Amino acid sequence: MSQPSTPAPGASRPADPRPGGDSGSPWAAGGTVFAGVLLFVDGILGVLKGIAGIASNDVYTRINDYVFKFSVTSWGWIHLVLGVILVLVGWGILKGATWARGAGVVLASLNLIANFMWLPYTPVWAIVTIAIDVFVIWALCTDRSNPSDLVRSS
Repeated sequence: MSQPSTPAPGASRPADPRPGGDSGSPWAAGGTVFAGVLLFVDGILGVLKGIAGIASNDVYTRINDYVFKFSVTSWGWIHLVLGVILVLVGWGILKGATWARGAGVVLASLNLIANFMWLPYTPVWAIVTIAIDVFVIWALCTDRSNPSDLVRSS
């Protein structure tokens, strides 16, 4: 006798073949790839922001009485260094490196804090960057899929 191809009513579903069980939301998995792209682009924008601040002190508004007052050149170096590191981590996320997710959360958090402190110099640009960083942190923290599976399936 042949076995039926569909399970009998009340039978349990087959176990998830992937180790670790729940793969998480497909939105979060797609969000991780998008977070890698955003982190990469955010890093490039940070590099450009840093170069502009280093090249000329007149590019950004000067703030007289501000708690987190640094020279524009100092802010330029901060954004340049953070931008280069963000590009590398964004590339790592896109390549499926396991270290890149944790580093992405940490660096997006640092970039968020730096842009909060940078807010009076370029408010719109800083708010956009903060929003990008919040999305990146969310996407990297909610995806439970295995990064090596994403690379193998591509």
